[in-house]
Amino acid sequence: MTAVRQVITILDVIRTKRDGGELTDEQINWFISAFTDRSVADEQASALLMAIVWRGLSARELATWTAAMIASGARLDLSAVGRATCDKHSTGGVGDKVSLPLCPIVAACGVAVPQLSGRGLGHTGGTLDKLESIPGWTPHMDNEMFICRLRDIGAVIAAAGDDLAPADKRMYALRDVTGTVESVPL
Repeated sequence: MTAVRQVITILDVIRTKRDGGELTDEQINWFISAFTDRSVADEQASALLMAIVWRGLSARELATWTAAMIASGARLDLSAVGRATCDKHSTGGVGDKVSLPLCPIVAACGVAVPQLSGRGLGHTGGTLDKLESIPGWTPHMDNEMFICRLRDIGAVIAAAGDDLAPADKRMYALRDVTGTVESVPL
């Protein structure tokens, strides 16, 4: 006997989370994919984000959500950097008191820091917004330049290109205008 595959709809995903249920891995992967390719309208995604603010995500849901966000785009191979790399990540909307001093300190210790930062979120100006006040500094670079600077300098703070985690970039902007910045899982 063959299993019947259930069709996933955005309304079912929203209702599941709104009503306190756990999203399945299939629902999460479907949503991130559909959100990335714009098959899900922003207002529907906003409803799901608000449901997550109120209901949260379980550890399993969060792991699946994170993996789906990463898989939404290309992955950058950093093997050409020639040294260990580490990520410094922020939940966003809390300021940039750590990125600017920490990245060069870690790089000085021999570990490369590929830092992808964003724009202002919520009430704060983002790291990129502040750095752009430096004449001549730009957050935009292609992958080759990113890797070259990371290899030669040891730390790079830049904007993610359109191909790296596009779901995250799009969701980040949506969270900024929907009152969902404070959600730690998001």
